[in-house]
Amino acid sequence: MKKYPIEAIRNVALVGHSGSGKTTLVEALLFASGAIDRLGKVDDGTSACDYDPDEIKRKISINTAVAPCEWSGKKVNLLDTPGYPDFVGDVIGALRVCEGALIVLDAVGGVEVGTETGWDHSTSRGMARAFFVNKMERENADFYRVLEQLRSSFGRNVVPVQLPIGAQDSFAGIVDLVAMKAYTWKDGKVAEADIPGDMQSQVDEYRAELVEAAAGTDDALMEKFFENETLSPEEMAQGLEAGIKDGSIVPVLCGSGARQIGVTTLLDFLATAIPSPAVIEAEGKSPNGESEKRRFDGLFSALVFKTMADPYVGKLTYFRVYSGTLKSDSTVYNSTKGREERIGQIYFLRGKQQEATTEVGAGDIAAVAKLAETGTGDTLCDKSKPIIYPPIEFPAPVYSLAIRAKTKADEDKLGPALAKLADEDPTFRTSREQATNQTLISGLGDTHLDIITDRLKRKFGVEVEVETPKVPYRETITMTAEAQGRHKKQTGGRGQFGDCWVRLEPLERGGGYEFVDQIVGGAIPRQWIPSVDKGIQEAMSRGILAGYPVVDVRATVYDGSFHTVDSSDMAFQLAGILAFQAAAQKAGPVLLEPVLAVEVVVPEEFMGDVISDFNSKRGRILGMEQIGGGRQRIKATVPQSEMLRYAIDLRSIARGRGTFKAEFSHYEEVPAHIAQQIIEQAKKAKEE
Repeated sequence: MKKYPIEAIRNVALVGHSGSGKTTLVEALLFASGAIDRLGKVDDGTSACDYDPDEIKRKISINTAVAPCEWSGKKVNLLDTPGYPDFVGDVIGALRVCEGALIVLDAVGGVEVGTETGWDHSTSRGMARAFFVNKMERENADFYRVLEQLRSSFGRNVVPVQLPIGAQDSFAGIVDLVAMKAYTWKDGKVAEADIPGDMQSQVDEYRAELVEAAAGTDDALMEKFFENETLSPEEMAQGLEAGIKDGSIVPVLCGSGARQIGVTTLLDFLATAIPSPAVIEAEGKSPNGESEKRRFDGLFSALVFKTMADPYVGKLTYFRVYSGTLKSDSTVYNSTKGREERIGQIYFLRGKQQEATTEVGAGDIAAVAKLAETGTGDTLCDKSKPIIYPPIEFPAPVYSLAIRAKTKADEDKLGPALAKLADEDPTFRTSREQATNQTLISGLGDTHLDIITDRLKRKFGVEVEVETPKVPYRETITMTAEAQGRHKKQTGGRGQFGDCWVRLEPLERGGGYEFVDQIVGGAIPRQWIPSVDKGIQEAMSRGILAGYPVVDVRATVYDGSFHTVDSSDMAFQLAGILAFQAAAQKAGPVLLEPVLAVEVVVPEEFMGDVISDFNSKRGRILGMEQIGGGRQRIKATVPQSEMLRYAIDLRSIARGRGTFKAEFSHYEEVPAHIAQQIIEQAKKAKEE
């Protein structure tokens, strides 16, 4: 593939609901442009973009695939993104490096959760957007119903630039409202046709809307529109391009990826109406924190937006060049990490196909293999003038599972394998919960983690067992109590003797542990008082009621006795353990549970259901506020034990249209009837 000047490059992310046909549409665009010589299918894994074994198995896109094609002297980089919500991180990464977003809808399903997600993320980026109503050949397909849904959801600046000729089985082509021409397709071939007579009134109505929208982007065009009530096709195109660029016009196109109808006119649109990267100045910061803008003709700089483990070339780093040129066999500076990286062979990607190139210029997207230090979100640049672009803000994980290796061999490989998967996927994290002695994997949903465990086995040969994470409960006391701990043992020869009196007092929540020495008169020699402390802490780690660590306690040793021969460090440790155990039983021991601070954002219609669900989960509602777009933010505190499957619960409650974040807030006492169940379960587990 030849090198294109930045003015001739178009970067477009295809986003939308899972099942809207994005991958099939990309396949049709590649075929129509001649980038591929035969049409593949998503169902059998022969498509250019869905080639990962997990994608073939599940028949959904999991990774963003880059698929460039050439059309009308332009290079159009198509980024096919996943529609399933568990993989929204890939959507965010792809949108970050594109100037345009094509939001694809199913002509039957209309506006769905993925449509709203694509709209929200592309709007927050301030990028050019367009809708493509796909699958017009399906039974019950209705372009005009979908158009009204779009306008109702996203505003009256949503304007059709095409109308379908026919629908469902009779869908045959489109009417271009800019050129005022009709096009029909047969066997992938396009032909110009007359506008059907029965469509003339609809064409006139929507054409008038489009002319007015285009005229509204420029004072001169508006003046001409008021004089003549029309614009030339060239003036229409000029107004549309300006409106799309500034977001005042969001055009709607239509077609069928499966039947290859509307794909060539879509390519025409992408090549002409989506802004080129040349109009954008990249904003970042210098190493000393000063704001800096970088023009495309400056020194080299690029942003890494995805990292993948390729079975043939190893780690593959996807990047978008913002300025300058990157050449193979060169050295660049990773300004995010402060390390130099050696650049080997650079590739242009088309799905899994890799085409070697000697260089990649500003505005373009490419990949390089085997970078040692560089990860997703890092900036690569010329060391003589470093710049750091803002990192990509990926959503934090919201769903966790505990895993354990099946065998000792698996255990040895598990840590490195998890680290590689976390390096590849910024929305996946792994951690060790010390309190429960479990390895946790965290992601954006159950499907996300299901794929992670599949990859552990397929890529790294690591088999794991999965279970619900244990809740890191704690124990504490509610009253002051005192007790003696006396350890005496005579086994012939030298014996063991340690004796101490300990007072336990509750501290305020979060107070931790305090040890107070009130020994006077040498009742316990100085060298053995730390031994008592050590014994108490050992007993606290074993728990009082259910084996969970004890917190928020002040322990005071105030009396005791010793033997000049038989006393020792170990004897006083054991005495400390006995004293704590005896005093704790009299000090009103209780179980504590972690409580999370939770924020949920949902459409207003689901607010009551969310609040009702929190009430059933022993949650406390702290407040609600409107945040625009018909959505509400609900703040609450909820016990962690009730939130283990909340990512799945919320998806069900809000039909996929809710998001949430949760973080640890504090510990509080478990209600007695629930505490009893936990204690009994702990005793049963210990017996087993």
